[in-house]
Amino acid sequence: MEMSRRDMLRASVGVGAAVWIRELPAWTQQSSQRTRVIPSTGEAIPVVGLGSARTFEFGVTSSALLPLKEVLRLFHEMGGRLFDSSPSYRGAEEVAGALAQELGIHKDLFFATKISTGGDRQEGIRQQEGSKRAWGRDTIDLNQVHNLRGTATHLQTIRQAKEEGWTRYVGITTSGSRQFDEMARLMRSEPIDFVQLNYSLAERQAADRLLPLAQDLGIAVVVNEPFNIGRLFSAVRGHKLPRWAAEFDCESWGQFFLKYLIGHPVITAVVPATSDPEHLVDNMGAGLGRLPDERTRKRMEDFFDGLD
Repeated sequence: MEMSRRDMLRASVGVGAAVWIRELPAWTQQSSQRTRVIPSTGEAIPVVGLGSARTFEFGVTSSALLPLKEVLRLFHEMGGRLFDSSPSYRGAEEVAGALAQELGIHKDLFFATKISTGGDRQEGIRQQEGSKRAWGRDTIDLNQVHNLRGTATHLQTIRQAKEEGWTRYVGITTSGSRQFDEMARLMRSEPIDFVQLNYSLAERQAADRLLPLAQDLGIAVVVNEPFNIGRLFSAVRGHKLPRWAAEFDCESWGQFFLKYLIGHPVITAVVPATSDPEHLVDNMGAGLGRLPDERTRKRMEDFFDGLD
């Protein structure tokens, strides 16, 4: 009988589904969260962040809010900072913002959001102000143009907010390789601090062009969809974690996928989304211990490509 990710984590972490994690597993205490520097300022942020697409959304029941609150609590307790959201994520900003304020951690986190509209400048400004209200914050740490919609208009809004002190960093995002050409053009022509893009063991196109370009231009890189919308776990179903994964302190498939990304020196952070406290603990483990070097990353690619 095959074990699900949840079952595998229960076995390794030693907690049941109905019991919140109050004492973190011993392996999480081996070191502090690894950080990477934002090239434009030198500020360091932890490499494992937290996304909110399809997880922190309106419509969840009151009982479903409890694990979400626990996810945020554990994320903060384990040294996480970068929380990524968007006004287009069906209320995720409001849900997460309310929970973060209840926990008293909303000002500790590195709040990243987006202007996500094809509308005019005023609509972008309304979204920007709504994001600040949702988090009870005067300042957005990172504001990004979502999926390159209305880029020229909304970059102007975000830059003005930065000049006025309401936003600290400017960025652009994509979740599809079809936009990589346009993203490369903007990276060369626009003064931006961050790019956010899709990259995983199953989608490696960003490494061919965008990552070297980001390195050359001094632009921070955040990876979204690091599990390829769950497809990576489907690909390894029924397969055991290779023994050599222990060489880079890898305890699970989730960490295997995340450490592959973090092992690339240009990646500033990854933002896996989850509503499960056990998965959160597992994901955060990817920011601890050793990372695969270039040779090992190639071995990981060959292993993944060779799966049945």
